[in-house]
Amino acid sequence: MVEPSKEDIEVTKRLVEAGKIIGIDVIDHIIVGDETYTSLKEKGHI
Repeated sequence: MVEPSKEDIEVTKRLVEAGKIIGIDVIDHIIVGDETYTSLKEKGHI
């Protein structure tokens, strides 16, 4: 499993906040690695 970096988590938070301002729901942020992925929603960051 790919672990999100601090920067990944920070960017996700900023995207969610920006989305709120313009009326777009960010439903997930997927980090893709070699033959695996991680959902920041599943990890509780969204």
